[in-house]
Amino acid sequence: MIPVLWLWGPPGAGKTTVGWEVFEQLGCEGVAVGFVDIDQLGMCPAPPSDPDRHQLKARALDAVITNFRDAGTQCVVVPGVTDPVRGIEPVPHADLTTCRLRASPAELARRITVRGGATDLAEALRHAEAVDGAPHHAVDTTGLSVAEVARLVRDQTGWPDPPAPTRTALRPSEESGEILLLCGPAAVGKSTVGWHVYQQLLRAGRTAAFVDLDQISFSRPQLGHDLRAANLAALWRTFRDAGADCLVAVGPLDQPEDLAAYRAALPAATITSYLLDASRDVLLDRATRRARGESPAPGLAGDVLLAQPPDRLAEIADQAARTVDALRGTGDLHVNTDHLPPAEIARRITTGRGGPALS
Repeated sequence: MIPVLWLWGPPGAGKTTVGWEVFEQLGCEGVAVGFVDIDQLGMCPAPPSDPDRHQLKARALDAVITNFRDAGTQCVVVPGVTDPVRGIEPVPHADLTTCRLRASPAELARRITVRGGATDLAEALRHAEAVDGAPHHAVDTTGLSVAEVARLVRDQTGWPDPPAPTRTALRPSEESGEILLLCGPAAVGKSTVGWHVYQQLLRAGRTAAFVDLDQISFSRPQLGHDLRAANLAALWRTFRDAGADCLVAVGPLDQPEDLAAYRAALPAATITSYLLDASRDVLLDRATRRARGESPAPGLAGDVLLAQPPDRLAEIADQAARTVDALRGTGDLHVNTDHLPPAEIARRITTGRGGPALS
């Protein structure tokens, strides 16, 4: 078993932000730690008996934390909403510590309004009322800094007491099926285009699933593509059991040989890799907008571009442009994202059309 800290509570309580702070604190202290947001583990068809996917997410989490453990990680931080009635579902391989975060209704409303996105405020406040007063560890985040809340969480729970790291070979998946892998450097448009591909497949009647490879594999120290690929394989097993027939995965790629890890982890699946690129000026423009918080998915953990100064953004754009050049000729299809909107690029991917976007 592996120590897992699950931060739960209503939307806007600070689960992801505080969880990331705990994750970074432990990494700086030399603890081998992982981070995965439970909401990132359920983007697939909902079983009829589990319409909100809480049980499915718990099964997916169990598979993922097993890979973290086998890769040498000592503990994992998990933020995420739980079923307000059933609470936290069983996670067999987790030595589980839970901590509920709360905030005043006015503060929840302020945070949800500021961050934007798709969170329904009235539903979030109903959720907060339903879980408020639950027993066990709880921290009120109202009026406190993120660092202060993280310290209170650690003090109240005494977490973690990590075991010595151990390593075991990561397991491939023998599941068949279709996987679309969209990859490339920072700011190239992977997540935005990939999300449009996923939504278009759903509208076309496919039982599709979606995975952001970074979001399921954050680690300190960084464990790279072997862990990302193993976690993708673990989720694909879970999603196939839930009825998915195809999966859209998005993630970084730095060198051509990185693709081999995914094919090794999913030998029975049909993987089509799409290498996305963009010009240096477009990369810089996108990085700058992300730095200002203009993200299609606000609130995601680990955005390396958020609040970066202009000189750092220029360095990131330069490195991304060099990566684009290094990856030319890699993968099955090359996708330029400069001059077409994401929805149109996604349409060409899902329909197999050629034209300027594909070569």
